[in-house]
Amino acid sequence: MRPLYSDAGSGIIFNLVGEVKIGNEALPEGVIMLPINKQAQNIVLASGAQLAGIRFHPAMGYGVLGQHYDKPTLLLPEQDHLYGLYQIYSELRMLKDNDRQIEALNLWAETNLGFTNLIPDSLEKALECIEQDEAPGQLSECIELSQRQIERLFKLWLGMTPKHYQRILRIKKAICFLRQHKNVNLADVSQQFGFSDQAHMTREFRTIACITPGQV
Repeated sequence: MRPLYSDAGSGIIFNLVGEVKIGNEALPEGVIMLPINKQAQNIVLASGAQLAGIRFHPAMGYGVLGQHYDKPTLLLPEQDHLYGLYQIYSELRMLKDNDRQIEALNLWAETNLGFTNLIPDSLEKALECIEQDEAPGQLSECIELSQRQIERLFKLWLGMTPKHYQRILRIKKAICFLRQHKNVNLADVSQQFGFSDQAHMTREFRTIACITPGQV
C-alpha cells in the first residue's frame, strides 16, 4: 500500500496483471483512465501485480483526451479510437523487462500524443502565476481575462477552482519539503508555505493529503 498524494493531475494506468485498488475502486486488467487527483488516496497492489502508466500535468489530460473522468474508468477496446491504447497495452504485456517497457511507452507517446500548444496560453500563464505564489484572486492582473473567465477556464480544464489548485500545490510543496527535512519545526514550515498558522496547515493536510504534517 502506498499513498497517492494529490497533484491536480490525471493519467492513464495500464493494469498489466494482478489485483490493484485505488481507494475503494478495484481496477480490472486493461487500460484505466484516471480522474483528476484532488485528494490523496491509497493504491494497493497485490503480490505480483504489474502496472505501467502515464501521468499528465494539471490540465494536460483534458488537452490530450478532451474529457474528464469522475472515477477510475476501464476503457473498452471498442472505445479506443484515437490513440491505440490497447495496442501499446498488448505490447507492454509481452515485454517483461522494465527498461524495454519504458522505451516502448515513450516511443508510443511520441508517435501518438501531441504536446505542443496543448493548453491555452492564458491558462498556462495562470498556472505559472499560482506556482509563483500569486493569489488566485489577483490572476486577472497577470493575464487579460476577468476573474470569472479565469474561474471558468480552470473548471473546464482542471475541474476545480484556482483557489483549490493553489491549496493542492501548497500541500504538495510542503510534503516534498518535509520529506527532505524530517526534524524541521512545523510552525516554521506553516509560515514558509503561506499557511496562516500550524493549525491551518494541519487542517489543510488532513483535507487534501489525508495525513498530518507530523505523520509525513
